[in-house]
Amino acid sequence: MGTPDFAVPVLNMLVDEGHTVLKVVTQPDRPKGRKQKPAKPPVKEEAERLGLEVLQPAKVKESITDILEPHPDLVVTAAYGQLLPETLLTAPSFGCVNVHASLLPKYRGGAPIHQAVIDGEKETGVTLMYMVKKLDAGDMLAQASLPIEETDTAGTLHDKLSALGADLLRHTLPAIAAGTVMPEPQEEGGVTYAPNLSRGQERIDWQKPAEAVYNQIRGMNPWPVAYTHWGDERLKIWRAARVNERYPQKKAGEIVRVDADEGIIVACGDGHGLSLQEVQPAGKKKMAVGDFLRGRGQSLEAGEVFGNGENDG
Repeated sequence: MGTPDFAVPVLNMLVDEGHTVLKVVTQPDRPKGRKQKPAKPPVKEEAERLGLEVLQPAKVKESITDILEPHPDLVVTAAYGQLLPETLLTAPSFGCVNVHASLLPKYRGGAPIHQAVIDGEKETGVTLMYMVKKLDAGDMLAQASLPIEETDTAGTLHDKLSALGADLLRHTLPAIAAGTVMPEPQEEGGVTYAPNLSRGQERIDWQKPAEAVYNQIRGMNPWPVAYTHWGDERLKIWRAARVNERYPQKKAGEIVRVDADEGIIVACGDGHGLSLQEVQPAGKKKMAVGDFLRGRGQSLEAGEVFGNGENDG
């Protein structure tokens, strides 16, 4: 049971290791892109390529009979996107095991990868846990960690954790099947949450310290992408870099310098600055800042101020 790209390596691992995948359950096709054409979830595309049966219930509780009809020994979930009812959690003889992209009990919820980057964490990982009715609160079966590099984005970290999760499950499945796995309760005192991202989190508040804005930009790349306002226009910021100079006399969000090679240098609330390296004007594709400055952004000048938090309209 899984839906996005994160779950595809888990599915492939199960097939490659010779496990019998009885059914694949994923979310319904959703409208996507400017034309809003229905698009298959990545897990469905891969399952069809592998010749596996696919179910796409709008509400999983209404398809319990179909899901459990082949009497699975184990249900594996990875970023499926719906809470599972008790009847499904208790039916398989080996239970329901989830591949979660954080070191639980930190970052329970739907956006653990984004939040770890946004928060400036230096380490994250994957946890295998038994599914229970409470969100991401089940006993842990195994964990694996990895460092978050300075240049990591939510996208690069996603790919690393996806592969790590599949590998961790591959090594843990024999112990699950043999009944020798040793579940460990989560420490409730260490619980934090990473709920699905809100639209408000996409907007850059230049009053924040440069490090926080830098992490926000990384944590929103490649989706949903952080943005600021330049006048009445929304400007998405895909990539930025730290700069060594300080600008204590500049306003937060003020453009200090504009250079096709160096980037657009912007002051932040703590007097430190960032160099915007890759941007996306409204209605255009993302581009290097040099291309932006030779085109739509050629009128951009030092002294202008990008929108700030709730004051940007």
